[in-house]
Amino acid sequence: MTPRERVIASLEHRQPDATPYHVTFTAPARRKMIEYYADPEFESRLENCLVLIDTAPPQRDVPGRPGVEEDEFGVQWDKSIDTDIGSVCNTRITPETFRAYTFPDPEDPARFVGFTSAIRQRGEKFVLASLGFSLFERAWTLAGMENVLIAMMDDKRFINDLLDAILEHALAVTRKALSFDIDGMRFGDDWGHQRGLIMGPALWREFIKPRIRKLYGLVKSEGRKVFIHSCGKVDELFPDLIECGVDVFNPFQPEVLDVEGIKERHGAQMTFFGGISTQKTLPYGSVTQVKDEVTRLIRRIGKGGGYIAAPAHDIPKDARPENIAAMLELLKGQ
Repeated sequence: MTPRERVIASLEHRQPDATPYHVTFTAPARRKMIEYYADPEFESRLENCLVLIDTAPPQRDVPGRPGVEEDEFGVQWDKSIDTDIGSVCNTRITPETFRAYTFPDPEDPARFVGFTSAIRQRGEKFVLASLGFSLFERAWTLAGMENVLIAMMDDKRFINDLLDAILEHALAVTRKALSFDIDGMRFGDDWGHQRGLIMGPALWREFIKPRIRKLYGLVKSEGRKVFIHSCGKVDELFPDLIECGVDVFNPFQPEVLDVEGIKERHGAQMTFFGGISTQKTLPYGSVTQVKDEVTRLIRRIGKGGGYIAAPAHDIPKDARPENIAAMLELLKGQ
């Protein structure tokens, strides 16, 4: 089977000849592995099954602020500590300034400039367009986490107007992305922390669910697949997500989710993507423990399809190179 055929089989809950996988790195982890392999091109030989194409234009350096970059929404990110994502260090929208704020052009050619070449070079891989910070995360990056959560209780007109505007922007970006020859969309929107939902299930169902139903529904109406990424313990939402049309859930964090129990309960309706521990096993385990974990996931979670093997997140800087190499050896050697 080709990599794309393996992904499709897994999404259709059929047993592929080998479990599909996708491995990505933070910048510090990538540097470690370049040194470990003595090969700056090692990622080109990973044999990942997915191609991810970002819909966000590149961020820009902020003049006079070393280590700070600004995205297309005017949100500034301090990357002096976390060089991959960074920390938001400004507030773009308040209830008083919302009406004056101008959203970026969802059809800006800059965000789609790499689509044609990436699709042309896809080979036999499964292609996803990626829209990060797709709703709740975009709201709090613009207006502040505390302000968004308070507004859900105390200023519902503002939060509804803000989320509606973000949704319309996301729908327009998605609609344009779907005009290309892609297999699906991957939406990022972290709703959880290590012990549950940030806003709780009632507020999630009031503010988030109706909007993602529209966003995911657009993808499904075009016959494409819906992948979502939400960190944290959010498994109480899985029936809602299935109802909203989610095909694949990521990152499937083993530190906060019972991966085997969840596969047993929901594996006939949803595919899981992730599962290899980036908080415990890759940084602190032995090579033997890494091999045992990856083998167990492939045999148990991958049985009958419904699984894309991967680290639960981009591999962090504290992961041990020999553990990463052992994981890659097992994934590639199936």
